[in-house]
Amino acid sequence: MFVDSHCHLDRLDLSAHGGDLNAALDAARRREVRQFLAIAVTLEDVPGLAAIAREHEDVVISAGVHPLHEVPREPDVEAIKACAERHAAVAIGETGLDYHYQGVAPPQQRSRFANHLIAARELELPVIVHTREAREDTLALIAEHGDPAVGGVLHCFTEDLDMAREAVRHGFLISLSGIVTFRNAAAIRELARAIPLDRLLIETDSPYLAPVPHRGKPNEPQWVVEVAECIAAERGISVDEVAMQTTANFYRLFREALPQAPADLRQSLEEAGWR
Repeated sequence: MFVDSHCHLDRLDLSAHGGDLNAALDAARRREVRQFLAIAVTLEDVPGLAAIAREHEDVVISAGVHPLHEVPREPDVEAIKACAERHAAVAIGETGLDYHYQGVAPPQQRSRFANHLIAARELELPVIVHTREAREDTLALIAEHGDPAVGGVLHCFTEDLDMAREAVRHGFLISLSGIVTFRNAAAIRELARAIPLDRLLIETDSPYLAPVPHRGKPNEPQWVVEVAECIAAERGISVDEVAMQTTANFYRLFREALPQAPADLRQSLEEAGWR
């Protein structure tokens, strides 16, 4: 049983599925992907994601503003909290820092990230962090405003092992995407071997970053299985072990999602002692 811990369901290219989101989700369900966390890029996205979640009991959502998204007015802590509570989000984000691209100025990104971290702490919801070329500031803001008891995840992680270890020390998990399968991603495969399995999540970040052998196509949730297969091969363990542990990790972190987990999945986790 797999979980796609980070997918943009409102942005999928559905041309391979006749424009039908449920068909895309069914393709994933047939491969034993049993839960989807649909990620917000803006607060304005959240009502639409909530509508998707109402139609699909295996979809849960987040609420937040991406660090590179320009907004007419920065949401304060109360606005982020109100949006998350109104729409039953199980996480805050995607938020964070990205100094690779031009756009939102770094001071504005830092202020936005701090507001999300505070909102997550006050709501006791995990925070989903995008970080690129912003190691020191990301870790400093997590240390200042985060809550290790609540934690979060560094999603689509492409930084180094030292940063991963420091994030884990602050209660964070590390999520690997289809990048781990790329030919030029030896450093990410090294991370897949080195990070403790109980601190890992898997994701697609669909519609972006389709894994090998689908690279070049619009990504979709069913291909989270290829991410798990690559990690299993790198670690020399079974895909089942990767699936079970990353699924258990997901529900341990995103506690509000557990009541919506399929009953047989909850039972399997309980019987295996993974909770």
